[in-house]
Amino acid sequence: MSQYHIKSLEEYFQVYRKSIRDPETFWEEIAEENFIWRKRWNKVLDWDFSKPKVTWFQGAQLNITENCIDRHLPTRGNKTALIFEPNNPEEKTQHITYKQLHQRVCQFANVLKEKGIKKGDRVCIYLPMIPELAISVLACARIGAIHSVVFAGFSATALRTRINDCECNMVITSDGSFRGNKTIDLKVIVDEALKDAPCVETVLVAQRTHSEIEMKEGRDFWLEPLIEAAYKDCAIEVMDAEDPLFILYTSGSTGMPKGMMHTTAGYMVYIAYTFKNVFQYREEDVYWCTADIGWITGHSYILYGPLANGATTVMFEGVPNYPDWGRFWQIVEKHKVNQFYTAPTAIRALAKENLSFVEKYDLSSLKVLGTVGEPINEEAWHWYDDIIGKGNTPIVDTWWQTETGGIMISPIPFVTPTIPTFATLPFPGIQPCLMDETGEEIKGNPANGRLCVKFPWPSMARTIWGNHQRYKDTYFSTFENKYFTGDGALRDNTGYYRITGRVDDVIIVSGHNLGTAPIEDAINEHPAVAESAIVGFPHDVKGNALYGYVILKETGETRNHGNLRKEINQLITEKIGPIAKLDKIQFTSGLPKTRSGKIMRRILRKIAHKETSNLGDTSTLLNPEVVQEIIENAL
Repeated sequence: MSQYHIKSLEEYFQVYRKSIRDPETFWEEIAEENFIWRKRWNKVLDWDFSKPKVTWFQGAQLNITENCIDRHLPTRGNKTALIFEPNNPEEKTQHITYKQLHQRVCQFANVLKEKGIKKGDRVCIYLPMIPELAISVLACARIGAIHSVVFAGFSATALRTRINDCECNMVITSDGSFRGNKTIDLKVIVDEALKDAPCVETVLVAQRTHSEIEMKEGRDFWLEPLIEAAYKDCAIEVMDAEDPLFILYTSGSTGMPKGMMHTTAGYMVYIAYTFKNVFQYREEDVYWCTADIGWITGHSYILYGPLANGATTVMFEGVPNYPDWGRFWQIVEKHKVNQFYTAPTAIRALAKENLSFVEKYDLSSLKVLGTVGEPINEEAWHWYDDIIGKGNTPIVDTWWQTETGGIMISPIPFVTPTIPTFATLPFPGIQPCLMDETGEEIKGNPANGRLCVKFPWPSMARTIWGNHQRYKDTYFSTFENKYFTGDGALRDNTGYYRITGRVDDVIIVSGHNLGTAPIEDAINEHPAVAESAIVGFPHDVKGNALYGYVILKETGETRNHGNLRKEINQLITEKIGPIAKLDKIQFTSGLPKTRSGKIMRRILRKIAHKETSNLGDTSTLLNPEVVQEIIENAL
């Protein structure tokens, strides 16, 4: 139906108006005409942001894997569902058809059941970007187990925290992973994490690196022989619309990561609909998102969105610079990729390299280019447009979050006129607004404020696992009856949105949301450290990098600062992961604080940005003299 596939700007405005005027009918028609339901809903939407409570397609029953796999078998059984492109270009690519995917998911689901996993159990998946990652996610969904994928770059401590928070019964991992020219011992990290995770009864281990690893008797099992012995068919578990599908952890600005819980029906409908339109996917296209399935981008736009549309989706195990900086473009040429979705960080890194890495490959198959993870800067946008898109391939600069489940503000290619750095217009069904400091909505254009959403959409997270009060406090208490995104934005005269960045203590580094509090906690565990504060500063490749201000205890002052910096970053790597390491560490005798003891991060941020000519009002500081010291010693 035309509404499912928007083809012109006029049609976008018609569809958008309908989606706002009558949201329930709008989503009901999309749900009814494009998916298989075991039982129809008795109510499309029930919501109250004050609680907050949101339910979509109440009373409906379904299974998401039936919609992502089974229903395609009669017409697309021999079509490639997944293309697995390994880290090493010399290794053979795998093309997995829908029929093969169905069999492998069924076998994996039967292994899970044999090991005692049932509907509602949580399964932690800590795997590299290999087919088993996609298959294990879908196998969980098939039997109603709740998957919690943890990015396989996280440390043992970060993994343990996530396992214990949602009390996983099982961990699925591999002996190791390949990343560029490195081999990482994943099973060693899992063993370390499980020293204090009593909820885990079983560990399934896939073979990838064939390295020597220890297997714990009665707990650890090699995956391959279990799969080979498993029956090749597995009935779906019929799920209620609001049954949990997965938990995915995102950094909090304070303390513990937040386990965002997404449910089944609304998520499926919204992800499928956004995928179809934002990428203008057609039946024979080959689509590639370079993200990791450990992040929401991978969940929604490598797996569920593409597969719900019967698409061919590429999974890449490696990195953009191995064996050289032409790797992405070699893959685009090899598989004749039509839609390419990556992060501004990758674009900036690629743009720094010699153009010969791009020019040797044929990129003429590309029809749509996308960016995700953070706002793309103008210079990177133009490089992407000119060099990769040759000036005639639209760029979709997509804004969304782990919490939103799917893309919220984005151009639709060949439909929405684009402006560099602008995410442009809200997707149908999304009602954004800008709020001022006093809690009033800013009407009219242009406007600049805090980005909120005033009406529910189907793929929004329903809660933080085990902590609904925190969910309410974080997202629904800042502005009455609004979902607060934590981002600032401006809206231009035409109604286009541009995201201006986080307004809380979360810093986006290379597209990863990093809360400052957990990093500071890790630093403060160093015996020589008394206190620390983290801010972001602009970085040519990462977008933002981390700048640490560290106060040492007296015992630490005589120590070698170079070694201390290494030790601090080592601690961060162990507690959180290498993605959170600091680019700059400045040792200081104090931090600027208000009389109530709050660190004035605004001042630290300006110093890190080298914007010291106007620091604003410092009269309320308890120790204004420390500001001059920090400026003089700034890195």
